Amino acid sequence: MSAADIQAVIDRILAKDAGMTAHSGARAVSTNLSKAQAISALEREHGSYDGDQEDLQDRRALRRVAGLSTELEDVTEVEYRQLRLERVVLAGLWTEGTLADAENSLRELAALAETAGSEVLDGIVQRRMKPDPGTYLGSGKAQELKDIVAATGADTVVVDGELAPSQRRSLEDIVLVKVIDRTALILDIFAQHAKSREGKAQVELAQMEYLLPRLRGWGESMSRQAGGRIGAAGGGIGARGPGETKIELDRRRIRTRMAKLRREIAAMKPARDTKRANRRRNSVPSVAIAGYTNAGKSSLLNRLTNAGALVENALFATLDPTVRKAETADGLGYTLADTVGFVRSLPTQLVEAFRSTLEEVADSDLILHIVDASHPDPEGQIAAVRQVFSEVDARKIPEIIVLNKADAADPFVIERLRQREPRNVVVSARTGQGIDELLAAISEAIPRPEVKLELLIPYDRGDLISKLHESDAEILALDHGESGTHASVKVRAGLAAELEPFVLHG
Repeated sequence: MSAADIQAVIDRILAKDAGMTAHSGARAVSTNLSKAQAISALEREHGSYDGDQEDLQDRRALRRVAGLSTELEDVTEVEYRQLRLERVVLAGLWTEGTLADAENSLRELAALAETAGSEVLDGIVQRRMKPDPGTYLGSGKAQELKDIVAATGADTVVVDGELAPSQRRSLEDIVLVKVIDRTALILDIFAQHAKSREGKAQVELAQMEYLLPRLRGWGESMSRQAGGRIGAAGGGIGARGPGETKIELDRRRIRTRMAKLRREIAAMKPARDTKRANRRRNSVPSVAIAGYTNAGKSSLLNRLTNAGALVENALFATLDPTVRKAETADGLGYTLADTVGFVRSLPTQLVEAFRSTLEEVADSDLILHIVDASHPDPEGQIAAVRQVFSEVDARKIPEIIVLNKADAADPFVIERLRQREPRNVVVSARTGQGIDELLAAISEAIPRPEVKLELLIPYDRGDLISKLHESDAEILALDHGESGTHASVKVRAGLAAELEPFVLHG
């Protein structure tokens, strides 16, 4: 190896080559940055409205630490043992769009890998019209990837796409380390962050749907299964015939487990439906906070309702929906629901498994579509989120584009987005900028009581006055007279029927 080659290896390991080095038919992208571009470069992760964040402290208590090994020098160190970070190299294809789009996608993959607890060492982007059916990258580029893996000492390759089982096996045979794809990486993050019983069941179901077609046998494990003596003669009852292979047993067990998980998820759905039905019966408007992962949905929920939801500068930090009550300035009540974040090429297994959770978006009266205005490609984020909206039948619901992180965004980018999306509000959940404008926009957009009544309510029916002050009525005027309280109100249809005996006619 020449001196130039040795220096190139040293530069790659130390991540000094932050720029890009030209290769034939491809470009190498250094991704070992202090923070990947998909993760916000914020000095402070939390604002004054985010609470104590005790859940975040629990999550980070077992976070992997770079540079520390699992090897124990003394048995007394077992309580303080740290997990070693996986060292990964990224690989992506540039099949359409611009080079900047391909690089943004790879940097987002780097952010996903960092969130999963890996250390990103290097990455390459190859220009191809379509993936190679054998090794995804092609034999020449796969060999180049093998050299990079050997030079960096990586133990995992992460591919920015979904690999067919045969492509993954072929690529592993060449690079000689573990190979995973984007879908498996996202599923791993979900498995780490799921906390509720329903969330864990949904993630496990998605993982098994992904695993089922990717099972592979190893040598003797593919042998036939039979009891007693095995052979054409004298095998005994149950031993004749081809039997069942080990891989078939594994598939059957996975299908059985998937069926059980589907039953469990279906059994949990009525509880969520009951809560949603109670809100609908009481005519409480619902507002869903949706958007790209790490756009600031939980931070915004905390700013609006003091919910104390977990906030972390990472992708898919929160998976379980959080619902909180809020009120407009004139006292009209509504609910705010924080939902799971979306990402480009969100695995279909996750969309199906989390469909009951995503129904919070589909059944809402208004969607606050949160966009990270400081991201290199906010338009791409908007398109990816709206694609998921289409998959869960939520495209017809009124939508307000909320351009978050205005304190860190380029003003020209914000103006460009405002020209593109006429119904927008510019905010910063961290500093509080634009929150009043957002509250006013929500108040204007949510369904309001539509039945106007003139009432004369006797003084012995104070319970009705109390109902009018609740969230399903809008009081226009109150006047206390000799015979009772004269009220000019707007109410919803259900309450209008109850107030019919007290309506002033003419």
